Amino acid sequence: MALVIRLRRHGARKRPFYRIVVADSRAPRDGRFVDLVGTYDPNPEPPRITFKTELLERWLRSGAKPSATVVNLIERLRLTSAQKLKSHSTGADDEGTSGVPGEAPSQQS
Repeated sequence: MALVIRLRRHGARKRPFYRIVVADSRAPRDGRFVDLVGTYDPNPEPPRITFKTELLERWLRSGAKPSATVVNLIERLRLTSAQKLKSHSTGADDEGTSGVPGEAPSQQS
Protein backbone atom coordinates (compact mmCIF):
# COMPACT_ATOMS: atom_id res chain seq x y z
CA MET A 1 0.00 0.00 0.00
CA ALA A 2 1.62 3.26 -1.18
CA LEU A 3 0.77 6.12 1.18
CA VAL A 4 0.56 9.74 0.07
CA ILE A 5 0.02 12.97 2.00
CA ARG A 6 -2.51 15.06 0.10
CA LEU A 7 -5.42 17.48 0.37
CA ARG A 8 -9.00 16.38 1.04
CA ARG A 9 -11.56 19.02 0.04
CA HIS A 10 -14.33 20.18 2.35
CA GLY A 11 -16.41 23.33 2.54
CA ALA A 12 -19.17 24.84 0.49
CA ARG A 13 -19.15 25.69 -3.19
CA LYS A 14 -16.60 28.45 -3.91
CA ARG A 15 -15.50 28.35 -0.23
CA PRO A 16 -12.97 25.49 -0.13
CA PHE A 17 -11.41 24.16 3.04
CA TYR A 18 -8.87 21.37 2.91
CA ARG A 19 -7.77 18.73 5.36
CA ILE A 20 -4.26 17.40 4.91
CA VAL A 21 -4.50 13.63 5.17
CA VAL A 22 -2.42 10.49 4.78
CA ALA A 23 -4.22 8.18 2.36
CA ASP A 24 -3.69 5.19 0.12
CA SER A 25 -2.64 6.41 -3.33
CA ARG A 26 -5.46 4.39 -4.93
CA ALA A 27 -8.21 5.98 -2.79
CA PRO A 28 -10.34 8.80 -4.28
CA ARG A 29 -9.50 12.42 -3.41
CA ASP A 30 -12.26 12.76 -0.80
CA GLY A 31 -12.41 9.07 0.09
CA ARG A 32 -10.98 7.00 2.90
CA PHE A 33 -7.85 8.18 4.66
CA VAL A 34 -5.49 6.77 7.27
CA ASP A 35 -4.68 9.84 9.38
CA LEU A 36 -5.39 13.58 9.56
CA VAL A 37 -2.15 15.60 9.80
CA GLY A 38 -3.30 19.19 9.23
CA THR A 39 -5.62 21.74 7.66
CA TYR A 40 -5.39 24.42 4.97
CA ASP A 41 -7.89 27.29 4.67
CA PRO A 42 -7.17 29.43 1.57
CA ASN A 43 -10.09 31.83 2.18
CA PRO A 44 -8.68 34.34 4.73
CA GLU A 45 -5.79 36.65 3.90
CA PRO A 46 -3.17 35.29 4.62
CA PRO A 47 -4.27 31.67 4.23
CA ARG A 48 -4.26 29.56 7.40
CA ILE A 49 -2.07 26.45 7.43
CA THR A 50 -1.85 24.14 10.43
CA PHE A 51 0.08 20.90 10.82
CA LYS A 52 0.35 18.30 13.55
CA THR A 53 4.13 18.32 13.20
CA GLU A 54 4.79 15.13 15.18
CA LEU A 55 2.33 13.13 13.07
CA LEU A 56 3.58 14.68 9.83
CA GLU A 57 7.21 13.86 10.63
CA ARG A 58 6.29 10.31 11.66
CA TRP A 59 4.48 9.67 8.36
CA LEU A 60 7.28 11.22 6.32
CA ARG A 61 9.82 9.01 8.13
CA SER A 62 7.69 5.93 7.47
CA GLY A 63 7.74 6.59 3.72
CA ALA A 64 4.56 8.53 2.89
CA LYS A 65 5.10 10.72 -0.18
CA PRO A 66 3.70 14.27 0.00
CA SER A 67 1.98 15.70 -3.07
CA ALA A 68 3.46 18.77 -4.75
CA THR A 69 0.84 21.02 -3.13
CA VAL A 70 1.56 19.64 0.35
CA VAL A 71 5.30 20.19 -0.20
CA ASN A 72 4.57 23.83 -1.08
CA LEU A 73 2.40 24.24 2.03
CA ILE A 74 5.12 22.78 4.28
CA GLU A 75 7.72 25.13 2.78
CA ARG A 76 5.39 28.12 3.11
CA LEU A 77 4.72 27.31 6.77
CA ARG A 78 8.43 26.89 7.51
CA LEU A 79 9.22 30.22 5.79
CA THR A 80 6.56 32.11 7.73
CA SER A 81 7.64 30.60 11.04
CA ALA A 82 11.28 31.45 10.26
CA GLN A 83 10.28 35.04 9.40
CA LYS A 84 8.35 35.34 12.68
CA LEU A 85 11.36 34.09 14.62
CA LYS A 86 13.63 36.49 12.75
CA SER A 87 11.32 39.47 13.34
CA HIS A 88 11.06 38.66 17.05
CA SER A 89 14.84 38.46 17.41
CA THR A 90 15.56 41.64 15.40
CA GLY A 91 12.49 43.63 16.46
CA ALA A 92 14.12 45.06 19.59
CA ASP A 93 17.29 45.97 17.68
CA ASP A 94 15.38 47.91 15.03
CA GLU A 95 13.52 49.97 17.62
CA GLY A 96 16.71 50.75 19.51
CA THR A 97 18.65 52.06 16.48
CA SER A 98 15.84 54.13 14.98
CA GLY A 99 16.10 56.91 17.55
CA VAL A 100 19.84 57.62 17.52
CA PRO A 101 20.39 61.06 19.11
CA GLY A 102 23.23 62.01 16.73
CA GLU A 103 21.00 61.80 13.65
CA ALA A 104 18.49 64.52 14.55
CA PRO A 105 20.90 67.54 14.63
CA SER A 106 22.65 66.52 11.40
CA GLN A 107 19.32 66.32 9.52
CA GLN A 108 18.29 69.84 10.59
CA SER A 109 21.52 71.59 9.55
